[in-house]
Amino acid sequence: MSLSDEEKSQLKQMARDTIEGVLFGKKDISYTIPETLKVKAGAFVTLKKKGELRGCIGYIRGILPLYETVEEVALQAAFHDPRFDSVDMGEWNKIDLEISVLTPMKKIKDIEEIEVGVHGLFIEKGLHSGLLLPQVATENKWDKITFLEYTCYKAGLPKDAWRSEDADIYIFSAEVF
Repeated sequence: MSLSDEEKSQLKQMARDTIEGVLFGKKDISYTIPETLKVKAGAFVTLKKKGELRGCIGYIRGILPLYETVEEVALQAAFHDPRFDSVDMGEWNKIDLEISVLTPMKKIKDIEEIEVGVHGLFIEKGLHSGLLLPQVATENKWDKITFLEYTCYKAGLPKDAWRSEDADIYIFSAEVF
C-alpha cells in the first residue's frame, strides 16, 4: 500500500484528534474517508517524548479498515501501553506521533531474506510471540543477528530461540510517517 502525502496527513490528524478527544473532551470530528484508508491493514502508532519511546501499540494484521486501526491503536498507545502511564494534558504538546502501516507478513525459512532497515520481524514459538518494527533495528544500529535476538527478547524467549526448528520467523515492511 502506498499512501499519498494527503492520506498520511489525514491519518496523523485522525490519530491526534482521537487522543485529544480523550484528553480535552473534544467532540467527534467528521472526516471524508478515501477508499485507500478503508482497506484492512495492520498499523502501529508510536508516541515519543523528546525522542524517547512514550507508547507504542499496533495490530500486526489487517482486521479493521486502516483509518479505524489508526484511531484505535492511537488510543491504546496513549492510554493503555502497559509500559507507561497514560499520556496527560500537560505533556501532550511535547509528544511526537509516528504511524507505521504494515504490509502483510511473509513467513521465511532463511534469515538471508531479512533486510535490516527494510523489514520488521515477527517471531512465534509456542505461546510466545514478539514483533519489532523495521525502524527499531535502524535506530539502534543493529545487525541482522542482533535484530533477531531482540525480537526473541520481546517475545519473552531466549535470544537464540529464533534458531529453533519450531520457531516461525516472519518479515514485513512498513510505510512509516
